[in-house]
Amino acid sequence: MGGWYGAILVAHIVAVMSWMAGLLYLPRLFVYHCQVEPDSATAKLFTVMERKLLHAITIPAAVAAWIFGISLAAQIGLSGQVWLHAKLGLVLILTGFTVMAEKWRRGFSKGKYPGTERFFRMVNEIPAVLMILIVALVILKPF
Repeated sequence: MGGWYGAILVAHIVAVMSWMAGLLYLPRLFVYHCQVEPDSATAKLFTVMERKLLHAITIPAAVAAWIFGISLAAQIGLSGQVWLHAKLGLVLILTGFTVMAEKWRRGFSKGKYPGTERFFRMVNEIPAVLMILIVALVILKPF
């Protein structure tokens, strides 16, 4: 598994770790953002932090994870890889979550809180659950 495949696998894993770091931290920022007044200095600071986290780390890492992941899938092939199809389905859900996070971030940036503190505490668990399921599929290849 050396050579280009190994290098692409390393890049994919690093990209996924960076993507997940952003998705695990961002909803927590949203929780804290809900606790402050919309036009306060603290709200403005959260707005900057959320934008930088999404645009400098999370979204670029998601794009890189997709690029490297597609390259890996092309090398091993999709035929007969049911676990890989299931993983891709979960990754699509994770991508949708990333898109929703950007939508929520835009709401916060306009001073319109898109959810409650409780909502974002619950949403915070979604990326972690998806991550566990995806890793289990990759390692166990149950089907």
